[in-house]
Amino acid sequence: MDAKDWLLLRILEEDSAQDMSEVADLTDLSEAEVKERVSVMENDKIIRGYCASVDWEKAGEGVAAATVNLKVTPERDVGYDRIAERIARFPPQVCSLRLISGGEYDFELRITGKNIQDITRFVSEHIAPMEQIRETATIIVMKSYKENGRILYDRKEGERLPFSF
Repeated sequence: MDAKDWLLLRILEEDSAQDMSEVADLTDLSEAEVKERVSVMENDKIIRGYCASVDWEKAGEGVAAATVNLKVTPERDVGYDRIAERIARFPPQVCSLRLISGGEYDFELRITGKNIQDITRFVSEHIAPMEQIRETATIIVMKSYKENGRILYDRKEGERLPFSF
């Protein structure tokens, strides 16, 4: 990995749908070099996949989201890995799962559902009954302003943000 690879990763992370000629211009590489470097990083699993940022409300499907903090009993010899792998296999509800430190919980689980009842049902029927789960704390997301580095709101042209000292 060199500086050009790091730059490629940053550009693709921001917008993976960019035309390769644009990416080549931004990196001072030829299109062929960009394609080759990207192919190598895909094969090496540095680039794990590509995602679309979807506005589900505009698409006609409302989505509810929540963060669920989990207190877990780790398993002998495998620690948290086995329970994490089990939870991570729940598509499409599970968006992310992170082992966290510094608080009373062990995992931060981000989930989505069609509505709050869907989220409640998922946590109570699938997550909370697991033997290693000692406690859950569900925090409902009321509104998202930024996700995965993308601002999720549109500001009208010329609109100014309030500013004070």
